[in-house]
Amino acid sequence: MAETFLKYAAAPESTRQIRLRDQYGLFIDGTFRKPESGQWMDSLNPANESLLAKVAVASEQDVHRAVQAAGKAQKKWQKMPARERGKVLYRLARLIQERSRELSVIESMDGGKPIRESRDVDIPLVAAWFFYYAGWADKLQYAFPGRETTPVGVCGQIIPWNFPLLMLAWKIAPALAAGNTVVLKPAETTSLTALVFADICRDADVPPGVINIITGAAATGQALVHHPEIKKIAFTGSTAVGKWIQKAIAGTGKKYSLELGGKGANIIFEDAPLDQAVEGVINAIFFNQGHVCCAGARLLVQESVSESFLRKLKHRMSHLIVGDPLDKNTDIGAINSASQLQRIKEYINIGLAEGAQMYQSHETVPSKGYFCSPTLFTDVSQSNTVVQEEIFGPVLTVQTFRTPSEALEKANNTPYGLSGGVWTDKGSKIFQAGSEIQAGVLWSNTFNKFDPTSPFGGVKESGVGREGGLHGLYPYINLR
Repeated sequence: MAETFLKYAAAPESTRQIRLRDQYGLFIDGTFRKPESGQWMDSLNPANESLLAKVAVASEQDVHRAVQAAGKAQKKWQKMPARERGKVLYRLARLIQERSRELSVIESMDGGKPIRESRDVDIPLVAAWFFYYAGWADKLQYAFPGRETTPVGVCGQIIPWNFPLLMLAWKIAPALAAGNTVVLKPAETTSLTALVFADICRDADVPPGVINIITGAAATGQALVHHPEIKKIAFTGSTAVGKWIQKAIAGTGKKYSLELGGKGANIIFEDAPLDQAVEGVINAIFFNQGHVCCAGARLLVQESVSESFLRKLKHRMSHLIVGDPLDKNTDIGAINSASQLQRIKEYINIGLAEGAQMYQSHETVPSKGYFCSPTLFTDVSQSNTVVQEEIFGPVLTVQTFRTPSEALEKANNTPYGLSGGVWTDKGSKIFQAGSEIQAGVLWSNTFNKFDPTSPFGGVKESGVGREGGLHGLYPYINLR
């Protein structure tokens, strides 16, 4: 009785006002068009495997049409007074705010993330990114004093499926502020909010051709990367694809920025506020089902507090709610796709085969849809596959350390360098870690906090370049 009494009643977000089309074409030169290929792909709800809409598959000819439209529009967009370009970005930001509930629901339906995250994190940040770069549009001369800035030209942008609309904002907002035009390809499993954004572009009076959105799978992205009229590639996704892009554009003179995979270390020192740190660890790895490139997927706990910390962590994991992404009580929603769920399961099996001890907080998860129980591995070493490779799911590895130098050595002992976290009440430890951890982003006594004014990006195999802040403008301008 007590257990039943303590359960939250379902609190689903209504979908009555959501009006998705049965079919979405390619958004080229301000209009939706059928694909030359005549091919369409299904966009599924990962929580129940239902069909949400059919989405066009862009062929090489479609990509060419989009690039040509962007090239034609770029000449006028570049000459438009910077203040007017800023006004367009402001209009986009305000319309995103006005349609925030609709966008939040679609993001959760299409991607599987909990509605609380879409509503309270993703969509507010999307609007914030457009507001921020709208302000930069007519101030570039102050950002680069004594230098003349010119736009790069037509930018090809490829975004992932974990933060579809937010990654769109990270790419499009700085590009437009600097006077460029874009051809953007969303991930094949999460194209819907980008296509709804295309409608918002028309409402905001974005000139035709300035923003083009083409959908498809790997072949579409490859055609975009190879197109000779693309002057800059922006990509967020796997390290393997990032390496392929570097090879593909070698010798072409194209600019590029790559935000790739990660295996962030979250370091808990013995003087840390442990209860606060538990919540931080939960957010670091289970936010968005672990579909986060900068997730704190490796937990390093000082040996003297490891037993008590693990006990607290397991207790907290047992109270996480896994289920319907549209339920406001849900902590962990659906895995994005069947293929990603299979990948996560394979890594879990590898962890067990290599001798790690597994703890899963939920014996059962919903049978319909793609769900995974929050998972924790102990008794792992630096050489374990689950420690070294990015899983991109709700899977955490736990190691202990005795000294700060040991913690830092373990933290740096992976090919990645995107993010890290430090939990301590000593500022000296924070600054020491900040100077020695090989990562582009470091959080202290928090995790997964983002702001449009702050640059984000990785080192080592986690990427090249920065997005956000003044640094986010660099890849989209030429300086004289």
